[in-house]
Amino acid sequence: MKTLEILILIGSVLHFLTLVAAALVPGKLNWKEELARLGPFLRSMFWVYGAFIFLTILSLGLVTAVNFRELAAGSTLSRSVCAFITVFWGLRLIVQFFVFDASEYLTNWFYKAGYHGLTVTFIYQVAVFGYCAFAPGIN
Repeated sequence: MKTLEILILIGSVLHFLTLVAAALVPGKLNWKEELARLGPFLRSMFWVYGAFIFLTILSLGLVTAVNFRELAAGSTLSRSVCAFITVFWGLRLIVQFFVFDASEYLTNWFYKAGYHGLTVTFIYQVAVFGYCAFAPGIN
């Protein structure tokens, strides 16, 4: 197995681990109580958006797990998929640094480690899939 294929497989696993973290968020951030303050439409919209993001990340994990060799091969389609993954996680990384202020929730070492672990995961995804999408000479 080629190094790039292994890096893509690691990226796939990181997609699934991100979902584990995402599944913990509603309980840890007390969404039931917090979202109860919203009107029914906004509350359901929030849950629908969350479900779509969850399904997108699940799909990215499945696509990368099943097609890691093709993604490493450098075809136009594989570069396009990798570019999408790069943009997806790159924008999420920007949000992590410049929009979200999670400091009030980082109350113990576990939450801090999880938050920083997610940041490292986003950086990894951008680096690996960005390389697959934009590096010259991959084929």
